[in-house]
Amino acid sequence: MSSQKQQPEPQIEPIPEELDSAQAKLVFLCLEATGGATVDDLGDLLAMKKLSILSLLNELSSENLIERRGEEYVVPN
Repeated sequence: MSSQKQQPEPQIEPIPEELDSAQAKLVFLCLEATGGATVDDLGDLLAMKKLSILSLLNELSSENLIERRGEEYVVPN
């Protein structure tokens, strides 16, 4: 008989209600899942154009949902 350890369930925070567009939600979730990413990282991960990503990051920043730390954008704790 083998004993099984119960794994803790992953905690997924709800997406902020301020986010209307699917792209903004996708960028937010990507930043939350990765712990932070650069514009180039997001472009590679999401196959999006840099201009689109910068616009979305600006939107998320203006809502205080993300912040810039050096070259990376992160979801503050």
